[in-house]
Amino acid sequence: MQTEFDAIIIGTGQSGPALAARLSAAGMRVAIIERGRFGGTCVNTGCIPTKALVASAYAAHITRTAADYGVLAGSAVSVDMARVKARKDVISGKASAGVEKWLRGLANCRVVEGHARFESPQTVRVGDELLSAEKFFINVGGRALVPPIAGLQAAGAEGAAAPGVPYFTNTGIMDVDFLPPHLIIIGGSYIGLEFAQMYRRFGSEVTLIERGERLIAREDADVSDGVLQILQGEGVRVELAAEVSGVTGKGGDLGVDFVRDGVAGRVAGSHLLLAIGRIPNTDDLGLEKAGVKLDARGYVSVDDALCTSAANIWALGDCNGKGAFTHTSYNDYEIVADNLLAGASRSVRERITTYGLFIDPPLGRAGMTDDEIRKSGRKALTGMRPMARVGRAVEKGDTRGFIKITVDAETKRILGAAILGAGGDEAIHCLLASMYADVPYTTVTHSVYIHPTVAELLPTVLGELKPLT
Repeated sequence: MQTEFDAIIIGTGQSGPALAARLSAAGMRVAIIERGRFGGTCVNTGCIPTKALVASAYAAHITRTAADYGVLAGSAVSVDMARVKARKDVISGKASAGVEKWLRGLANCRVVEGHARFESPQTVRVGDELLSAEKFFINVGGRALVPPIAGLQAAGAEGAAAPGVPYFTNTGIMDVDFLPPHLIIIGGSYIGLEFAQMYRRFGSEVTLIERGERLIAREDADVSDGVLQILQGEGVRVELAAEVSGVTGKGGDLGVDFVRDGVAGRVAGSHLLLAIGRIPNTDDLGLEKAGVKLDARGYVSVDDALCTSAANIWALGDCNGKGAFTHTSYNDYEIVADNLLAGASRSVRERITTYGLFIDPPLGRAGMTDDEIRKSGRKALTGMRPMARVGRAVEKGDTRGFIKITVDAETKRILGAAILGAGGDEAIHCLLASMYADVPYTTVTHSVYIHPTVAELLPTVLGELKPLT
């Protein structure tokens, strides 16, 4: 069994498999190590399965509202959660199996299953086997943060008899094949918001508790308010500025206590989902033996080329703190591979922040927020149009949200944009492409877009710019 390699990759998330294919195709001897499911978070507990669930929830919602479109759907809609889960499992399972099949079919690449731990900067141990390489690539991802909330079931405890209140994270809730009567979600950011709307549409009562003054605090206030209106409009109860003080009860009959402005409050429900944040899977890799430094939050410290404090070790994906998205992880692979194999000098500094919030209607975001632009001191212009004045949204029967674009008043470059509304997650790419091309916003205003689409209104928004105050 081969134990000496040119490169060893730890983890099969979004970066790892593509890097293995690129390095092996270049003639390098590669080993890729996986201790769990092939494909990482995106394939197994993140993007793919959650968006499959979102699609089922959308089908339920559009069926309930079919009469608004002149379609009579008959009696009340019911949701078979076992079939919803089964559909999700098939989609996710095929993706995971596809990643594994791809890796096992690569020439010059050996797949190793098990938990890798560094024993030196040049070696890792997996079980009883010691593997060595000239280069290492860490792609171990992250997991849900479980905070020290009083009364919560201890991490790793299992079964109804285990002390403390049981809970789901984004991982455990993937196994749910029933409808929680009342789902309480702690955390008002992206994951919590998607599950809140999803389960409300499935038919659960949903209460979302957020410690901040508004949802998704990294967004501008108008985006946060718009998302809040969407969720509340569908019957999600939202408790803001609510600091959770403890949980009590058991599965099926539990309560969450919180404090707001010194006044105690309580929400009673049947099940609990923690969506408070994520932490990197870096605490059990023996990184100290490899000379790899971590930052204060446990992320691997990397430079702009994603190299760690050890010259022969790189970190890619969620574990490096440079982005928490599938698309940034894949871009990490592209940066590292091009620099190593094509003599490039690519950097994460070239990357423009962009992501989506996949509630319905979705949010597409690119570049800086208005708050960030104000803090930068730039002179800026901004334009906004409600979705109620976007023909495509009116035709689809969903006019919630808005389009907002902000540009540099001097260079005429697009600085940031938010499209909350029908097609926002797709239309944002028209602006993102212009931002990467580093062309003035007039390139967009002079372009001709297809009618009727959301994107065709982007030139109109940019034609109504006013000073950002």
